[in-house]
Amino acid sequence: MTAGRPSEGAGCINWWGFSPARDLLSTGPVRHEGEVNVLLVGSGDPRHILKTLSGLRDEDVLNVWLFENCMEVVARQMLLLYITLTPQEMMGLNEKSETFLEVFGNSVIRNQTDETLQRAASQLLLHVSDIPDSDVHPCLNTSLLKFKERDELARIFKSWMQSSSTAPVSISKAWDYRVRQHLGTRYDSKKGCFDWDLNMKLHEKGCGVINKHQYVRWRESGLAFELREGIYQISNPTLLSFRVFNQRGDRVALRGYWGDIASSPYLAFGIETEDQSLLKTQNGHHMKTAQDISFANMLEIFRSMYRKQERLAAPPSSTEEQHPLTNIAVRDLMRPKGVSINFLPLDSLGKMVEKCKFAHFYDIIHFSASCAHHLGPNIRQIAAPDAVLIVELAKYILDLNKEQEAGFAQRVSSLCLEAGFQPSSEANSDDLHVFFQPHKDK
Repeated sequence: MTAGRPSEGAGCINWWGFSPARDLLSTGPVRHEGEVNVLLVGSGDPRHILKTLSGLRDEDVLNVWLFENCMEVVARQMLLLYITLTPQEMMGLNEKSETFLEVFGNSVIRNQTDETLQRAASQLLLHVSDIPDSDVHPCLNTSLLKFKERDELARIFKSWMQSSSTAPVSISKAWDYRVRQHLGTRYDSKKGCFDWDLNMKLHEKGCGVINKHQYVRWRESGLAFELREGIYQISNPTLLSFRVFNQRGDRVALRGYWGDIASSPYLAFGIETEDQSLLKTQNGHHMKTAQDISFANMLEIFRSMYRKQERLAAPPSSTEEQHPLTNIAVRDLMRPKGVSINFLPLDSLGKMVEKCKFAHFYDIIHFSASCAHHLGPNIRQIAAPDAVLIVELAKYILDLNKEQEAGFAQRVSSLCLEAGFQPSSEANSDDLHVFFQPHKDK
């Protein structure tokens, strides 16, 4: 397999974001109240949705609209939400946290996780193939997608259901190919490269909880979360996708791993926590790792969501993980009160301005770093008068040096200003995002 010039470490497809999960309702000068409409552009994963759900109050109404650049990411978003919404009596909290993180961040998974994934894919296939108008699940609403996009989702879910022994692509080989392309002549000293990226970049940026052994293991093989004693050897099909290359003048689609191989999935849930005991150090070393924090954060998110359910489930028993997940139809998943999650067509970002419904509609708009180039005047037209525009910065994209990182932030600010926004002086600012509001003169 040849693919032309070496790929960047961040990849060309966002399987996860480059910033920690945020409660989006608390991002502005005051917490958003009442019914809130949120647009997520290229978030790549549901981390912000889950963090926001865990902080919802009984009176909150949250409507989320998801825009992604490719259907493989849409399919993965659906799968991770399916796992999240699986009733507690069918999957205990510990098991759910482990399964979520395995699917989320591992190139290879255990047999039990693969069985869960295939069952979920079979139900999601039925869901996108035949959606009764009377029974659209509010948190997996794909009714807005075009027929060809739902057909593509069906194809993806079918491919996930194939036996790993008959899968056309080995993710282990695909991962090693990306590492070789990225490092080039440095491949033979790759461990030194990984150690440099960890200590001189991630640790210097405040990610000291990312453990060297775990980070190097992930950089070498794509295994981020080894939460159980078991054999991690089944390819995670949700991390494979197609990428088009020019070969001798022809456009050729190659299936492989085209996501991040440098920054890591630990950023989403593993570097921040409200439980300060998880951040304790001893002799200058963190006692807990990003893997530990990721698991603790997922466990707390799922616990919080269960506490908010109108129909209370029985607390998990000590034998909860002995019961395998059976086929659960999408209609039988949990339905958090006052929450909807809607998947938008691939061409919708530029077309929403043509629909009256979306005029000054969104209260919160979040752009990932990889989708910042989509910022334009059309975004101003769909933003509510007091909306908050949040754009992820490139702090954790490791291939960028400090000058390039600063240049990216300047470019984002220019795009926002040109689109009719002004910097927000009241938002909860940090060095991971910039915050803007619609210009009042526009």
